[in-house]
Amino acid sequence: MLQNVTVVLLDGVNPFELGVVCEVFGTDRSDDGLPVYDFAVASAEGPALRMNSGVSLQVEHGLERLETADLIAVPAGHSYASREFPPELLDALRRGVARGARVLSVCSGAFVLAAAGLLDDRRCAVHWKHAAALARQYPRAVVEPDVLYVDEDPVITSAGTAAGIDACLHLVRKEQGSEVANKIARRMVVPPHRDGGQAQYIERPLPHPEADTISDVLAWMERHLDEEVTVEQLAARAHMSPRTFARRFHQETGTTPYRWILRQRVLLAQRLLEATDETMDAIAGRTGFGNAATLRHHFVRAVGTTPNAYRRTFRGPEAA
Repeated sequence: MLQNVTVVLLDGVNPFELGVVCEVFGTDRSDDGLPVYDFAVASAEGPALRMNSGVSLQVEHGLERLETADLIAVPAGHSYASREFPPELLDALRRGVARGARVLSVCSGAFVLAAAGLLDDRRCAVHWKHAAALARQYPRAVVEPDVLYVDEDPVITSAGTAAGIDACLHLVRKEQGSEVANKIARRMVVPPHRDGGQAQYIERPLPHPEADTISDVLAWMERHLDEEVTVEQLAARAHMSPRTFARRFHQETGTTPYRWILRQRVLLAQRLLEATDETMDAIAGRTGFGNAATLRHHFVRAVGTTPNAYRRTFRGPEAA
């Protein structure tokens, strides 16, 4: 059962990520018939800490509070991607998992779990900005750089800021059912459920070309995303043979012409969904997908959610 929850802090903890865990598990909502958790905040670095925002904290509990927790949460903090962590904390996290507790990280809190070896050979999530560093520093961690959260029970990791809410509500839903999770979400005025595999809402532009031999062609392709073109046509525009063009294109962009066009079409669709009231068929036409069904197919594969759901997220339910 999910009853005893401890959030463990280090110096420089981020206030929002700490607040996420406190809001889900540390607020008494018994007046709504919701469960009350045995919740505590513990420090891994003494009773006096400072938040990343400069606010001072006086923390009552130390690492001993982790020994009885069903869930140990580790929020993000300043420079977690480049600092060392107290060995006593890492030992406590390992003991917790060994005795059957769950651990949950929010954003760069994943670096703490990785340092404890808890992400070895496990899929994990982290804010996209830290994904490359996490994978580089902890090569045994299976980093999924663009998802909201990953549940590799008993280890749950989430991406930046609000994705921590999604991960916490996911765990509540898993342990105590949708009704409890939905009521908590309603009190917090947040969406009751976003699937963990949904992509983080970031633009991930492809690498800039190291040379400029195809720059004119790339610019033309961006202006004509609504048109069907072949490699042969693009090669002729670049005054190359199709084979040479395909090789040069991959050298300078890191991908194929088809995949480059597809990604640019999805990015354009995202911008149109965010900024216009155009119908799905109109957006499909402007982006070169032809029809709404094809747009939906490629959008879901690239972004991890439907165009309608994406529009609702950015513009509210009435926009869909």
